[in-house]
Amino acid sequence: MQENVEGFRERILAAAQERRPLRIRGGGTKDWYGQQVDGEVLDTRAHAGIVDYEPTELVVTARCGTPLAQVEAELARCGQMLAFEPPHFGAGATFGGAIAAGLSGPRRTGAGALRDFVLGAQLLDGKGDVLNFGGRVMKNVAGYDVARLLAGSLGTLGLLLEISVKVLPRAVAEATLRFELDEADALRKLNEWAGRPLPLSASCWHDGVLALRLSGARAAVEDARRLLGGETMPDCAAFWDDLREQRHAFFLGDAPLWRLALPSTAGPLAAHLGPRLVEWGGAQRWLRAPGDAEHAARIRAAATACGGHATLFRGGDKAVGVFQPLAPAIARIHARLRAGFDPAGIFNPGRMG
Repeated sequence: MQENVEGFRERILAAAQERRPLRIRGGGTKDWYGQQVDGEVLDTRAHAGIVDYEPTELVVTARCGTPLAQVEAELARCGQMLAFEPPHFGAGATFGGAIAAGLSGPRRTGAGALRDFVLGAQLLDGKGDVLNFGGRVMKNVAGYDVARLLAGSLGTLGLLLEISVKVLPRAVAEATLRFELDEADALRKLNEWAGRPLPLSASCWHDGVLALRLSGARAAVEDARRLLGGETMPDCAAFWDDLREQRHAFFLGDAPLWRLALPSTAGPLAAHLGPRLVEWGGAQRWLRAPGDAEHAARIRAAATACGGHATLFRGGDKAVGVFQPLAPAIARIHARLRAGFDPAGIFNPGRMG
């Protein structure tokens, strides 16, 4: 695969010399995420393959263009998984694209965020240098924070060549419970249960119904089912997969979709803001509402008042800003980081605003 790296380097150096933007792209399943980006496509899919996977070490290393489904299938064959359940949003999703997008699925509430599982990364920067951060085993933490910094960077710092992530065993048993609760009671219950030793791995509240997934040892799941009550949902795997891939009925249609990251203890959002769905024990709220400047100001003010922030996740007018503006000091840090990794500013310019 060294010829791929040399080909990438040649294109990056030529683009940097000409100040010509490059749009780093894998399967293109998340092209809509972030601000609009123009530029020559730098396709990563040829740089594919699992480099190293030792199940006993709970670590997998794969190249950026490796299909995400291939990585998940290999882990499943050994009874393991990507615990952060990254969404695919299409059959062409790549491993590198999932890491660059930084999106976590329903299991984030119990297992942690995608960035928490990144152990190491190999990056091709804007000067054509291959940089290595972190390692391939959990005990090697040199450069660990830099590797995690690349998760969610949307390709603005360079081309991810390889990524090493921690994996976890698949749960021995799972069950999903269903409760009829209004939003306020659901949030109260979720926060109460979060403080107890329960095997909670996902939650979803929508339209008066709370779904709660339990994952772990069979005895722990059965004990939690008896303790919590509720109605057991049969064949629930499809429900959580549809939630992860946004095929759930709430996500269908063309109305703009907002994602609000809030403290889990925040109360219900004002009803006039629009229809909503709650995940992650209350920490992630999805909202269907117009994406114009007036509504953006109102939604972001509501999120800020709760101690969080709002992202125009899909649809709407990107001119209002997809991501909530950073504080000036943090914005300066971001600018210095981009300048350090990409002096000519050629990688996905403007995608993060």
